[in-house]
Amino acid sequence: MTTTNGNGRMFNLIMYLILAFASICVLVPVLWMVSTALKPMDEVMVSPPRWIPEHITFEAFTRIWKDYPFGTYFYNSIIIVLVSTGISLVFSALAGYGASRFQFRGKGTFLTFLLVTQMFPSIMLLIPFYKVLKTIGLVDTHWGLILVYISFSVPFCTWLMLGFFKGIPKELDEAATIDGCGRVRTFVQIILPLSLPGLAATAIYSFIVGWNEYMFAFILTTSENMKTLPIGIGQLNGFYKIVWNDLMAASILSSLPLIILFIFLQKYFISSLTAGAVKQ
Repeated sequence: MTTTNGNGRMFNLIMYLILAFASICVLVPVLWMVSTALKPMDEVMVSPPRWIPEHITFEAFTRIWKDYPFGTYFYNSIIIVLVSTGISLVFSALAGYGASRFQFRGKGTFLTFLLVTQMFPSIMLLIPFYKVLKTIGLVDTHWGLILVYISFSVPFCTWLMLGFFKGIPKELDEAATIDGCGRVRTFVQIILPLSLPGLAATAIYSFIVGWNEYMFAFILTTSENMKTLPIGIGQLNGFYKIVWNDLMAASILSSLPLIILFIFLQKYFISSLTAGAVKQ
């Protein structure tokens, strides 16, 4: 018994050390980013580097709003990502529910096709997307990027929702039908509330895909008032000079929507990670 307890304590110690090391690897770049954003320009390039600024200033945070069209970039990203995430949720929820409840010819082929679409490199799809959007006049528009981000999110989100809907007993649908509910009412009032963890995980995935996307936004937007946050932050990397504190301040502000999203959806997201772990 003593030997077993000793081995257990050693294993826990090793796991804690591994987790501590992993946490340091994740937190150090973030802390350095915050430190750089709070430094005045004359402290950014000092040697040796200083973790804690001698003179803390928020000039970089105010400068990116005054000297750059950061508000326009932020607005574009919010509109594009929220709309694409909402539409992706609707389509993926409907497709996942239909695939989990109905048997139809070509169902396996359809689901396989959705999975295969995720295997193509993004660079290979760039020219076809550009030509299609150019033909229908959606280059350099919000809706052009929204359609692109929807096409990226829906296939994988459909598979996510399919797994969650399969975990909800079909007997609930049958009971609702007996009580007089139609398919749509059953889906909206009974199935969707039970699948909130899946919707949260799907929303987080779709939001991150659109919020961090750079390549398509760079090619499909040409005017300054249509560019998104990743493009705007990339432009802070000047040809002759990089204003590091402005760059870090912009990066911190661009990460706030993701942090807020995780805070509000955290309880549902954690539930989605443990869904199905224990069978009733």
